[in-house]
Amino acid sequence: MDPAINVQGLTKHFRETTALDDVSFWANPGTVLGLLGPNGAGKTTAVRVLATLLKADAGHASVGGYDVRTQAHLVRQRIGLTGQYASVDEKLTGRENLLLIGRLLGLSRRDARRRAQELLSEFSLEEAAGRAAKTYSGGMRRRLDLAASLIGRPSILFLDEPTTGLDPRARLDLWNLIRRLVADGTTVLLTTQYLEEADQLADDIVVLDRGRIIASGTPEQLKQHIGARTLAVQARQEQDVPAIAAMLADLTGGHAEVAGLTISVPAPDPGHLPALVRRLDASGISVNELMLRSASLDDVFLTLTGRHAEPTGAPTEQRESSA
Repeated sequence: MDPAINVQGLTKHFRETTALDDVSFWANPGTVLGLLGPNGAGKTTAVRVLATLLKADAGHASVGGYDVRTQAHLVRQRIGLTGQYASVDEKLTGRENLLLIGRLLGLSRRDARRRAQELLSEFSLEEAAGRAAKTYSGGMRRRLDLAASLIGRPSILFLDEPTTGLDPRARLDLWNLIRRLVADGTTVLLTTQYLEEADQLADDIVVLDRGRIIASGTPEQLKQHIGARTLAVQARQEQDVPAIAAMLADLTGGHAEVAGLTISVPAPDPGHLPALVRRLDASGISVNELMLRSASLDDVFLTLTGRHAEPTGAPTEQRESSA
């Protein structure tokens, strides 16, 4: 099976700054590839090159089997692109926005109306179809923006931080829409700083930092790579916190971190969990919650980059282009 997206040795400079430094990755058809990285890592630059909006200084990339440099017009016929912020025309209604995109893509009036109606229904926007987009909530605008990117039925979809600024409910709704698209065979390249989002959606992940790939693999492979486990306890009473922290430190030999009623410590041995239960029982201490969890993508991100992911509201495009 040929990759839907194939990137080899991609390099891009902005004056003295290297946005992409010999980057290589690929995505198989019908899968989600997540690009993770802190601000300025090169994620949006990679998307722009693949969407034929920027030309790389070196390297090769193909999308849908077509070269992004020499066959850009064929690439554009097969892709959809949704940026960090909704790009709909706020003065037009939801239906008018979709009709406009359809006509620009060469659909007849009849086909554009039919396709617009299909997407309005699929994205639960029928009741708001006649309202100006400026009256839409943030989640509705993102759904309309994603619908607009699907007018041409693209086989490959680039989503550049698509849930930035959405509330949790709207974010979950968009996740479900992405899952449906992938189930229908769409290939998705997703850039995000929400690590839970990548964990939920991505089949494979590439971690970028300062324009270079520092790790890649499935979410589980990345977690297993650092091999971290955390034993966390939520105390029932504040007065029990010091005793529980002392037990955890004694059991594991690590430093227990306290945040309110929650105490946590690295626990490489899964046997620490039953041992702690026995000690708590012997001491007569009851707790609200006790959990041994494997590494999260945030743990992976912290280990690889030396800092936690910190989603911000600033436009990624501006940050990386001006880096």
